[in-house]
Amino acid sequence: MAHFLTYLLLSFLIIYDSLGLSQSNQFCDAGVGYPESTCGFSSSSSSKLLIKGGTVLNAHQQEVADVYVEDGIIVAVKPNIKVDEDVTLLDATGKYVMPGGIDPHTHLAMEFMGTETIDDFFSGQAAALAGGTTMHIDFVIPVNGSLVAGFEAYKKKAKKSCMNYGFHMAITKWDESVSREMEIMVKEKGINSFKFFMAYKGSLMISDELLLQGLERCKSLGALAMVHAENGDAVFEGQKRMIDLGITGPEGHALSRPPVLEGEATARAIRLAKFVNTPLYVVHVMSIDAMEEIARARKSGQKVIGEPVVSGLVLNDSGLWDPDFVTAAKYVMSPPIRESGHDKALQAALSTGVLQLVGTDHCTFNSTQKAFGIDDFRKIPNGVNGIEERMHLVWDTMVESGQISVTDFVRITSTEWYDFIGTVLFIVTFFCFQIYSL
Repeated sequence: MAHFLTYLLLSFLIIYDSLGLSQSNQFCDAGVGYPESTCGFSSSSSSKLLIKGGTVLNAHQQEVADVYVEDGIIVAVKPNIKVDEDVTLLDATGKYVMPGGIDPHTHLAMEFMGTETIDDFFSGQAAALAGGTTMHIDFVIPVNGSLVAGFEAYKKKAKKSCMNYGFHMAITKWDESVSREMEIMVKEKGINSFKFFMAYKGSLMISDELLLQGLERCKSLGALAMVHAENGDAVFEGQKRMIDLGITGPEGHALSRPPVLEGEATARAIRLAKFVNTPLYVVHVMSIDAMEEIARARKSGQKVIGEPVVSGLVLNDSGLWDPDFVTAAKYVMSPPIRESGHDKALQAALSTGVLQLVGTDHCTFNSTQKAFGIDDFRKIPNGVNGIEERMHLVWDTMVESGQISVTDFVRITSTEWYDFIGTVLFIVTFFCFQIYSL
């Protein structure tokens, strides 16, 4: 197995350059392991960097070349670059040099199910950097339905940031004010992707009527519609059924929302998007049922994007059946981690292009928070980790097994999001490189 390395110093230098000294010093203040010599440095002390002799990758090709960086910007990528003496040299011979990862699906400092995710915009991003991800896209949750208020709240949360990030926007209700605020998000705030929840009845879930209106509005704005696809009404009934049967532990979570409900909602969202004639992005595809609906739609020519998450690619539901509640509750997320077989099918779909890119749905709660549902699985905060582990696990699971190439790895962990959304946010992220041993 190839040894996975991440060259964090370059990422740190670039982040310092874009965020300023006071924010970069959060790493030092937090005691995350940087030597004192790297804390409080000035940008002028390391403004030039030459990465020599590595195999440089992008989504389409690889070549042995040097990468020359000045002031956090890549100036040249070509063999045998000659530079002045005042340059920091990094020998990458025998290693891959590739763009930092983009995680398109995270929830940092999110208020959910009566608590708030344990990772904020600093701790979550520090974990991301440790794993080779140099940008993530988080979901803004509206405040009392207001997109503008939600955006302002998340701007405050993100002041702790130590790396680049972007925002999607969730839509949790529908009226004329929401429609107007969607235009503000697109034209003034730079947010052009909107998520609609077909699950979480009584909190985030919207009806088909509201989903249709939201899809129409996305089309008129040229924005991307995203869906959490589960049949929320059926899930609600499934949960009641489990409780009536006396099944209160974490296993009840998976039993109450089987793959068929994810498949049904995925199919419904795809057909509504086809009716409106607008692209659709299906987040956290966790089952064969949902994947097959996406495959059918794409084969017919419909623009549908399928995003598996790393937990669904590498885990099965056995953890949910652990007799120890603390252990089992760690695996509770929605849609649930599925039984063995779904993971391999999702891997195959990713390798053949049926699914396009990998996120995490990083939404972390500690054991104390998870214990809210010790007597009722419905109260267990839904969410798992992944922002640090994604790049490692995709490499080990997909590249080492021969299912994808190293250039495919760059595509599904980094560049594919840019191809879909067309946002300039990617440009900054591309300047942060990571290095792997060959």
